[in-house]
Amino acid sequence: MILPIVAYGDPVLKKKATEIAKDYPKLEDLIANMYETMYGASGVGLAAPQVGLPIRLFIVDTSPFADDEVLDEEEREQLKNFKHTFINPKIIEESGDEWAFNEGCLSIPDVREDVFRQPNIKVEYYDEAFKKQTLELDGLAARVFQHEYDHVEGVLFTDKLSSLKKRLIKGKLTNISKGKIRVDYRMRFPLLKKKR
Repeated sequence: MILPIVAYGDPVLKKKATEIAKDYPKLEDLIANMYETMYGASGVGLAAPQVGLPIRLFIVDTSPFADDEVLDEEEREQLKNFKHTFINPKIIEESGDEWAFNEGCLSIPDVREDVFRQPNIKVEYYDEAFKKQTLELDGLAARVFQHEYDHVEGVLFTDKLSSLKKRLIKGKLTNISKGKIRVDYRMRFPLLKKKR
């Protein structure tokens, strides 16, 4: 089932999410619905807060990046097979010189900006079977993880922009929160006036 994606301005996107237990109600269904929602919106990642749930869960599938000719063969191969469900994730280590990449977000449609992140990370998480896993990631795979991880920390990519950039996109963000935007996927807008 495709879920509505929560738009910029909803308080759930700014809330630090809580960990979940193995017996979280209908977890398998939620994960399946999140994948269907992400694919329906042509995304490469989706966090539970983006579907209105303040829990530490997100999914990624970077296979759409695998066709990017700019990337070397090794990174394309890595991205083609990088599909994971991350439950209660933690970043253990971040290293390397920060690099910029133009990021966007399904909750903030039509806004893309360069965001600086470290290229190498080591993470711990639980998979769908609630088995503890450790992964070392770099490049775009690390970046997608960091972007989604920010969501469960209550941080949006726009929070990482300079104050000048934030001022320049303020009008766009206000319009998104009011539903004054066209998207080809279901969204829930926090400031959209309900007609009585």
